[in-house]
Amino acid sequence: MEHRIIAIDQSTSATKAMLFSEKCELLRRVNISHQQYYPKAGWVEHDAEEIFRNVLSAIGHLMEKEEANGNITYSLAITNQRETVVVWNKNTGTPVCNAVVWQCARGAAICKELRDNEHTPMVQQKSGLLIDPYFSASGVKWILDHVEGARESAEKGDLLMGTIDTWLIWKLTEGKIHATDYTNASRTLLFNIHTLDWDNELLDLFTIPRSMMAQVLPCDSVFGETTVNGLFDTPIQIAGVLGDSHGALAGQMCFEEGLGKATYGTGSSVMVNIGEQAATAPQGLVTSIGFSALGKVYYAFEGNIHCTGATINWLEKQLDMITHPGEAEILATSIENNGGVYFVPAFTGLGAPWWHSEVKAAIFGMTLGTSKAHIARAALESIAYQVKDLVSAMTQQAGITLKELRADGGPTKNKFLMQFQADLLGVPINCLDIEEASALGAVVMNGLARKVWNCFQDITALRSGDNRMLPATEEGKMELLYKEWQKTVKQLIK
Repeated sequence: MEHRIIAIDQSTSATKAMLFSEKCELLRRVNISHQQYYPKAGWVEHDAEEIFRNVLSAIGHLMEKEEANGNITYSLAITNQRETVVVWNKNTGTPVCNAVVWQCARGAAICKELRDNEHTPMVQQKSGLLIDPYFSASGVKWILDHVEGARESAEKGDLLMGTIDTWLIWKLTEGKIHATDYTNASRTLLFNIHTLDWDNELLDLFTIPRSMMAQVLPCDSVFGETTVNGLFDTPIQIAGVLGDSHGALAGQMCFEEGLGKATYGTGSSVMVNIGEQAATAPQGLVTSIGFSALGKVYYAFEGNIHCTGATINWLEKQLDMITHPGEAEILATSIENNGGVYFVPAFTGLGAPWWHSEVKAAIFGMTLGTSKAHIARAALESIAYQVKDLVSAMTQQAGITLKELRADGGPTKNKFLMQFQADLLGVPINCLDIEEASALGAVVMNGLARKVWNCFQDITALRSGDNRMLPATEEGKMELLYKEWQKTVKQLIK
């Protein structure tokens, strides 16, 4: 009997439905975008009902090409945009307002008041996170405080809350299951990552009734059954759920302490597995549950860089310096070195681990001999330097050694960048063949939940390709370059 896994990747801009084999092969995909709402400056909303309709539609389109075959069975896995939160009435199934998206700043005043009242140490110790509207809690509190009748309904036990995975599970099971997984819970500011439960002190701090909270399960759990609104005659299992960055960590098969992943996109997300003991993150970074599987919980440090691939896009779209992203590599490799030129791409301020939002982008070290090749090379090198900043902070704080960095995203096709990254970190860079690392992570958890695999080694054997870039430059030379980068950044943040 053949089994196929429908993986839903419900991201900030779209719902992707993908069909995988149990050999982790991507067979087919469908993509449906959803509307972004900006009702006020700094506010971002999604229509949770639209997202659910898109999930149904995407799965329907995905299955159109599947031939009716009694020898094929199916199950469903979910990975999702994190922190975005929905509050809905459990009796009517209707959200009380649009979902508050992770990008939304409406909770800023709530968070500032809590920081001013010196709640940060307690919150960070319990949740691993910083008090920030990026996370879910302030959005829920805002809804309860400002949507007419919401707090009264919540106090009566009529309202539920959840991240997008929770909302989809509840809808797909027709209101039978109100559940989430450890990774999504760990991004709400309400979950104690040590006790693995909702924390009463955190709930009280944000004035959120405990009756609103979902059951929390390991990532490799069976979360319920669904017919996908009648698409399947016999219910299929919902098995394997985790947030998208955590999905990428699992999809990159970073199952061991010291393995990390970097997703290179417009910006970059870096996450390193720090093992089974939670540790306090370096300043500006956070500690989350990386994933939970096979009866264990693995923690991770995470940091996000604002501008990586966006820097190359700027060279192309704003400066007309290159005609396509691949030309940056051609220019970079046309010269022997950066000629002393350093590019700090702080177009939207400096993110982790520096956190200086007021800093502007700058190029240092130019002379009359500087060419566009030097600038292109410095731009590519800046991506690697920023990843190095994060990895160094993470590994030093946890007292671990990075074994390998596993990379995904469009810029991984740039061989110069990947080689420079390997040289700078002094460890292999291993690029994933499949672009959909988050969905693959959900598939991994699905297979573990259904006992297809019983250990991580079984899964690792399925990793497609071994695209390693090994360090090839003298360590001392790279240390000198990195010291110059650090000196350059510090000139901007004096």
